[in-house]
Formats: sequence, C-alpha cells, structure tokens
Amino acid sequence: MNDQRPDPEALLRAAAREHRGRLKIFLGAAPGVGKTYEMLGEGLARHDAGVDLVVGVVETHGRADTAARLRGLETIPRAQVTYQGHVLDEMDIDAVLARRPTLVLVDELAHTNAPGSRHDKRWQDVEELLEAGIDVWSTLNIQHIESLNDVVASFTKVRVRETVPDKVLADAEVEVVDIPPDELIERLRQGKVYVPDEATRALGAFFSKSNLSALREMALRYAAQTVDAQMLEYVRAHAIEGIWAASDRLVVAVSEQHGALELVRAAKRLADALRAPWTAVHIETPRAAGFTDVENAQLADALHLATQLGGQVASVPAETVFDGLKSFAAQARATQLIVGKSARSRWFELRHGSIVDRLVREMPGLSIQVVPTTPGVGRDAGRKPSGQWGSPAGYLISLGLTAAVTLVGTLILSSGNITDLGLLYLLPVMVAATRFGLRTGVAAGLASSLAYNFFFLPPTHTLTIEDPRNFITVLVLLGVAVVSSQLAARVREHALQAQASAAQNSALAGFARQLTGISTIDELAHVLCGEVGRLFDGNTVLLMPGDEGLSRRWSWPRPARLETLDLAAANWAFDNNTPAGQGSDTLTASEWLFHPLAARGAVTGVFGLARSDARTAVRPDQLPLLLSLLDQAGLALERMALESQMAELSQVRERDRLRHALLSSVSHDLRTPLTTIMGTLAAIEASEPQQAAPIAAARGEAERLHRFVTNLLDMARIEAGALHGKVEPVDLAEAVGEALHQLRALLADHAVEIEVAHDVPMVLVDPNLFHHCLTNLIENAAKYGDPHSPIAICAVRESEGLALTVSDRGPGIPPGEEERIFETFTRIEGSDRKGGTGLGLAIVKGFAMAMGLTVTAANRDDGPGARFTIRFDGAHLREWPET
Repeated sequence: MNDQRPDPEALLRAAAREHRGRLKIFLGAAPGVGKTYEMLGEGLARHDAGVDLVVGVVETHGRADTAARLRGLETIPRAQVTYQGHVLDEMDIDAVLARRPTLVLVDELAHTNAPGSRHDKRWQDVEELLEAGIDVWSTLNIQHIESLNDVVASFTKVRVRETVPDKVLADAEVEVVDIPPDELIERLRQGKVYVPDEATRALGAFFSKSNLSALREMALRYAAQTVDAQMLEYVRAHAIEGIWAASDRLVVAVSEQHGALELVRAAKRLADALRAPWTAVHIETPRAAGFTDVENAQLADALHLATQLGGQVASVPAETVFDGLKSFAAQARATQLIVGKSARSRWFELRHGSIVDRLVREMPGLSIQVVPTTPGVGRDAGRKPSGQWGSPAGYLISLGLTAAVTLVGTLILSSGNITDLGLLYLLPVMVAATRFGLRTGVAAGLASSLAYNFFFLPPTHTLTIEDPRNFITVLVLLGVAVVSSQLAARVREHALQAQASAAQNSALAGFARQLTGISTIDELAHVLCGEVGRLFDGNTVLLMPGDEGLSRRWSWPRPARLETLDLAAANWAFDNNTPAGQGSDTLTASEWLFHPLAARGAVTGVFGLARSDARTAVRPDQLPLLLSLLDQAGLALERMALESQMAELSQVRERDRLRHALLSSVSHDLRTPLTTIMGTLAAIEASEPQQAAPIAAARGEAERLHRFVTNLLDMARIEAGALHGKVEPVDLAEAVGEALHQLRALLADHAVEIEVAHDVPMVLVDPNLFHHCLTNLIENAAKYGDPHSPIAICAVRESEGLALTVSDRGPGIPPGEEERIFETFTRIEGSDRKGGTGLGLAIVKGFAMAMGLTVTAANRDDGPGARFTIRFDGAHLREWPET
C-alpha cells in the first residue's frame, strides 16, 4: 500500500517559509563573470513590470556599464559608520525596513560589515530582511560557500576568509552566471575584473584556466544539487509520486551477509563517480531476531563503514525485505538501488522468492545494480539453537491451556446438547502463538485437534472419526489453528521488533537531550559513562590524554581498575582509531572493549566497556546503539571545543582591541611633546656649546624614544589595516644610504660593510614603508650585535629575483624561533633578541607583506650572528633604462 500522505516535516518547513521573503542568489564561479550586471538587468525588468524594487547596496567598482544599469532604480542611501577615524559606507538596513519594498537588491552576500554595524556579516542583514517578509536578490561566488571553502583552497591555494553558511542558501533560488574561462581571463587582462590592490598577485594565480574550470564545475554542480534538494522538498510536501530523477540518488541495501562490506565500498565508488548522495539501508524484518553473533557483527560493521565513508545510514522495520526496500526507495526518491547477489539454495528461493527479480519486475523506474558478493560463513554456522523450537515451559503451558479448554468444553457439553465446541480450541492456539512463537502455536493446534477428536467427536475416547463431516471439521480446525498461529506469531514478532526499536530510539533521544545541557568535559564523561553503563549493564570508563598519556576521566559505577593489557588495548585504540580489546580484532585477551571517541576528525579519547561477569561486553546486535551513542558524544565534544575556541577568540579580539587603543593613544600623546623636546634640545645645543656633550646624549635618547613612538604608530597602522602605500621605483643603494644616515649616531661603534652592485635593478616599493623596514633591520643589528662588530648589508641577484640581507655578529637566533621572532612584542630568551620592545621586526614583517615582499630570519653560515633577508620577486624589480 502506497502512503500518499505529505511528509509532515516538509510541510512544517514549508509553513515556516510562508511569512519569510524569498532569497535569490546570482552564483558565479569567480569575480568578473557578471553577477552584479545580471542581477541589475533582471531587476530593471522587474521594475519595469511594476514591482516595488529598491537597491540596498550595489558595488559598481567603477565599471560604467554596471553603473548605467543603476539609473532609474531607487537606491537607499548608505549608512555612515565611523571606525578608527575613517568613515565607511554600509547598507542602511533600518532605512530598507522602513521603506519596506517588495524586492531589494543586496550585492556581495559574503561581505563583512564595518565594526559597529548591527550585524558582523551582510548575510545576517539579509536574514533580517527575509524575516521581515522582504524578497532579496544577492550575488555570491562559489568559493564563499562555507562547506566548499576548504575544497576551493585545496587547488587554488587561496583561502577566502569571508564565507556564508550553507543554511542561508538552503531555501534560496540559485541562478548561475557563467562565462567560459578563456573569456574571463581575457576580461581580467582588459581590466574589466575588479581585484583589490592587496590581492592582485594572489588573484593573478587564482585566474588560471584549470582553476576557473574547476570552479565553474563546482558552481554548476552546486546549483544542480540545490535545485534537486528543493524539488524533493516540494514533492514530499505535496505527496507527489515518482522518482524525479533530475539527479542521481543512490541507495545500497546491506544485510547480515558476508559481502555487505563489498556492497558498501561499491556504493561509495559509484557515488563518487556520479557525485551523488548515497544511503546504506538495512531492512529489519522479524528474521533479525534469529541472527547469529557473527551476522550481527557483520551488519554492524557494514553500517559503521558506510558512516565512515560519508554515506547516510538508515534502519527500516518492515515485514519483508522487498516491502522495506520498495518503501524506502520511494521515500528517498532513489534513482539507483544497489543490492548484492549471494548464493542461495533453490529451496530458499522457492520459499522466499528472489528479491532481485521482484525489484526489477515491480519497480520499473528504478535502476537496479546487482553486485556479486563473496560467499562467507553460512547462515547455519554458529547459529544459536536456543529459541528455535520454543521453550519447554511454553509447551507445558500450551498443553495446560488445551487441557483447561477440554475441561470447560466437557462442562458445557454436560449442561446441554451443544456439539460445536471446536472454536474453543482456538483460544490456547492464539495464546501459545502470541506468547511463545509460531512453533509452540502449531504444537498447540495439533494438541487441540487431537483433544477435540478424542473427547468430543463420536466415538469418544478414541481417535476414530465415523462421520466424514467431523473429519472435515477436524481438518478445518487444524488449518485455522496453524494459520492463526502464524498470524499471531507474526504480530508478536512485529510487536517485539517495534518495542526494541522504540527502546533504542528512546535511549538515543534521552541521551541527546542530556547532551544539550552539558558544557564541560567532566559533565560529558559523567553522563556518557553512566548512561552507557545502565543501558548495557556493564562497567564503563572514559580515558583522555594527559601529560603522562591516557588517564581516567570518569568511570561507572565505581573507579575502574585497568591492568597493563587493558591499558595497552586502550592506547592501541587511541593511536590507531580502531576498536581494541574483547570482541575486537586486537588484544582480545583484555576484559575491556575500547572504542575511540572522535571529534572534528581527530581521536580525543577512548571509551571502555566491560562486564563484571566476564561475558562479552557488547552483543553484536547492540553495537550500532553503542556506536550511535559514541558518535553523539563526539559531536558534543566538538561543540564544546568550538565554544571554547569562540570564547578564546573573543578574548583575543578584545585584548587586541584594547592593545590597539592603548598603542594609538600612547603614541599620539607622546609624539607631540617629544617633537618639542627634540627641537628645544637642538636649540640649546646651538646656543650652549659648552654643554654640547650632555645635550647630545639627551638628544640621542629623545631620538631613540621618538623612533619607539614611531614604531608604536606603525604597528597600530598595520593592525588596523590602514597601510595604503604608493609603489614607485627605488634605488637600493640610495635607500640604504638614507637609512644609514638617519642611524649614524647609533652606528658610531659599528663598521658597516655595504655590497650593493651598481647593476642591481631598482625595486618597486613604497619608499616610506621600505625606509622603515631598513632602519628597523639595521637598528636591530646594531642593538643586538656584539660591541664594535661589523654590520653587513648585501644585495644579491637570484634566479627568481633579488635578495637584500642585513647581517650582524651577535649570538644569533635559537633554532626553531625563526618565525616567532617576527611576532608582535616577541623577545626571545637566551638569545640576542631578549631585550627591547619586540616591535621592530614585527613592523618589518607587516610592511614587507603590505608591499608584497617576503622577509625571513636565519643564522649566518660563516660564523655567529643573525641574518635577515628581504626578497623581491621579478614583479618588484625594474631594470635601469639604457643610456
């Protein structure tokens, strides 16, 4: 029977969208494909058709053709946001809400708003507009989608910092704005693609044909997947039948058979080839109650493997495998179903039929992939004999009920001429089949037929039947008893199956509910150990890494005592991310079964389970429940880790904000009086020659303090991102000479060795920023080099550019500190860099990066001392003009 009812969850989601505005995304593979231009073009058409449309924010980037399309459209004036002395323009969300148009155009969905705005991100502004019932059109590049950010960065080598969560785009209409890669590259060469100055070099490599082709494929595929998901949501909400094979959706049927792992791997390979989502489904029939431990373990391994390979997992209760597969495939709108073809006996197929043949015959719209599987352990191997033929108590109770019915029938017969007592014997049959299973019910039916014949059919007290009508009655009674036993036994099996499924779902739901209120690892350990211990009636322990290896974080119901072998199994599970101990494939002599606990793809701990009676810690049929509980605990650990990182990030941001405010305030407040002091000292030095020595010393210290204040200001500019230099050709020899002249007093005790060849090309840098880099490097060499030691400045041509080095003769840099030495306020203990403010080298690094240069630190190869190198690639060099 087909279920024609709409999906309740789909209906609820549709109802939640009723009062929201609709979002449309103009999606592009890269900057320059024409997203904004296309959005404005369609907006003009809507405006001309009478739609109340306004422009919230559109970035033209100086392109005349884009600006031309803005004419005639109502534009909401932007809000002015003041930040660190700069006035920034952002979308005025309050003005848009007050205007309340039908449709608003909001460019660059991934944009980060200026500090002080209501929301940090523009997509949050859009969410508020949508909640107000206003339709929004926006633009987005594929690399800004959060789930694809890492994938894009893996081949473009450019990581985008501004991303949009996938949930924002879940209900959006997606229109791909697409042009061929060659055409886009040509647009970049013609200057028609806006590229920020600070990203010119990075995006130059970004716009390669291979990168653009891959991004183009990702954009088209993402749009297709979004449309497919929305289509499925619609057909489920409206109970529309059909597969709707707009894109591939795979379902693989796994069972307890030996080849289940092969099926899962085959499904993964096919899903990867088709770039399609896939689900591993197990149909839980009443036969599942008779699975052996080996079969339960094989089923659990298959479902766990599917989860590890990125597939979804489902377990569907059904009367037969065919009914369950047919129902699930229709519900999932699967286009391909992967099943295994195992070796079955002819007798098995005569009794149960061929599932593959029925699927092909009765589901013509579904593509069936039949994968041959490797024969494994037979079904009868290791099968538990208990419960196959019922319990002796069940047979005794059934015979007792038959005797009781016979006694009641005798009493009824003695009170009157009532001969049709056969229906009474259905009562013990129904009770026996319902309580004790099919075989006990059939035995009760046979006993009832014999009793009815012996005590009530003439001639009584014999098994002879004289009247043929009575013979038919006995046969009918026996047939009804057998059929009733089958039906009652089936109802019993379904009830037990539903009860077990409800108990498992209740355990998972209760555990998830407890995890929502947990905020610390200790609370998680307490809940996890206690809940799993009660569910599995065993001893539990959670081990997490510490300074001395794995240590006990919590145990239940009493402190766990772990022997050397147990600890070895726990460490194996932690190091190899695989189960170890009892019931696993490794160190099985341990009394504990250890499973790794993973969060964010890394093992964070080990969970152990054991029984005090030394029995198997987890039955194979219980393994999926244990793995589900551990997966939920892993998600809770991941959530707590993210919350901790966010808290630390907030503290770092607040600390950086306060530090920046302090730097800016102190440096500005000190600069003015220092300028006055230096001017006064210069005047006194000129008018009082007899005081020249002390005044010169005071003036030198004032100049040093002035350089320190200048460093503070420069560092504040770097952290605020307020470096806007002007690049021009600079003569290296001249730049070095100016820096040495400014530091002549500081260098009085040091000889300076300069090796700058006359044919060294000019460098393309900002003169002011480059001057600061040189003075800080030379001052650093003078301050930390040995007294009276020489300082070497050398410019050398390299195969890929030019290297400018500043070297000293001090103790050098400790190994491993070459990168950290450039961090703000870093002073390396045990080296020549342990004094000072820790700002000079950080400023060099910041200025060099702002100019597109690289700076490195290392120790000299020809003796003690440090060497700092600024490297210029070919794009930063300009040859001298020929004379």
